[in-house]
Amino acid sequence: MTFVQESMYLGFVLTLAAYLCGMAVKKKFGWAVLNPLLVGSLLVIGVLLLTGVEYQVYNQSAQYISYLLTPATVCLAIPLYKQLHLLRKHFAAIIAAIAAGVAASAASIFAMCMLFRLDHITYVSILPKSITTAIGMGVSEEAGGMVTITVVGIIITGIFGNIIGETVFRVLKIRHPMSKGLALGTAAHAIGTAKALELGEVEGAMASLSIAVAGLMTVIVVPLVSGLI
Repeated sequence: MTFVQESMYLGFVLTLAAYLCGMAVKKKFGWAVLNPLLVGSLLVIGVLLLTGVEYQVYNQSAQYISYLLTPATVCLAIPLYKQLHLLRKHFAAIIAAIAAGVAASAASIFAMCMLFRLDHITYVSILPKSITTAIGMGVSEEAGGMVTITVVGIIITGIFGNIIGETVFRVLKIRHPMSKGLALGTAAHAIGTAKALELGEVEGAMASLSIAVAGLMTVIVVPLVSGLI
């Protein structure tokens, strides 16, 4: 084994360094497609390929970052608390919007799997694609899916939503901050919420709420629809 492989903190350091590089690139060029998570992921993949380090070695040493995933998600409740009056005032509309997003996600996955004739395992693996990883992994495993596929689906969905979010709002002339936040949080989970927080406090609060509610709804919906394929 090389010195790099022997380091128990390889994944931790490499992941942080790659993400910081991604942030620097995004700040310099300002292009939406240069999402820091996307750039960071590509850098990590490139380093692993060039050095010959196995993914298992990297993953084991990067697990310390995974421990922070759940508390980081919980911290997203802070902006929601600051906008609690909006939740009380528009509670029914907010829940209806999130429910519509969850239903649309499940329906689109079902239609795609039917179109491309994907098997049951793939179907249940990508059903939780629009919820945060902390919840999606458990949902996928419980339904009999492959957690690895689920994680990839969640990351791709989040990055894609983060990149195209503002463009979609502009094209469809969606201007209300609550609508933007609910859309980003429900469709693109935590990565979408990061974009929502960039747009404003109201957007961030609604996206934060959407992560939790959409996650709970998906936990209920997946067992009901997992037998369709």
